[in-house]
Amino acid sequence: MDVKALATEFVANCNSGRELHGLETLYADHAVSVEAYPNPQTGTAVTEGRDGIRGKHAWWAATFETHSMKATGPYMHGDDRFAVVFHATATEKASGQQSEMNEVAIYTVDDGKIVREEFFYTM
Repeated sequence: MDVKALATEFVANCNSGRELHGLETLYADHAVSVEAYPNPQTGTAVTEGRDGIRGKHAWWAATFETHSMKATGPYMHGDDRFAVVFHATATEKASGQQSEMNEVAIYTVDDGKIVREEFFYTM
C-alpha cells in the first residue's frame, strides 16, 4: 500500500471509530509513539511497540468518555510521512471535567506500515 492510500485509510478508520482496526492493520509491530510531554506515571514520552500503543488506547478509553472525535487530513509530506489534525471533546471520568482537545500528529511510514507517530499539543 502506498503512503497516500495508507494515510487515507488511517483517517477513515479514525473517523469511523475503527482506530484499533487501523492499529492492527496499518502499524508495524515495532512502531514507536512519541507524546509531546512525558507521562507522569511512566516518566517517558515514548511508547514502543504495537502492544504498547494498544495500551495507550486502553488507557484513554478507561480515563475519558469521548463525546466527539474528528480527524482531518491526511496532509502529505514527501513519500514517507503524513500529518493528521485531531479535534476531540471528552470528559475525564475521575473529575467529570469536560474539555476540547486539538492536536497534530505526524506519522512516518516505512515498508507500507506506520513506524512512528508523534503528537503535538498544548497542556
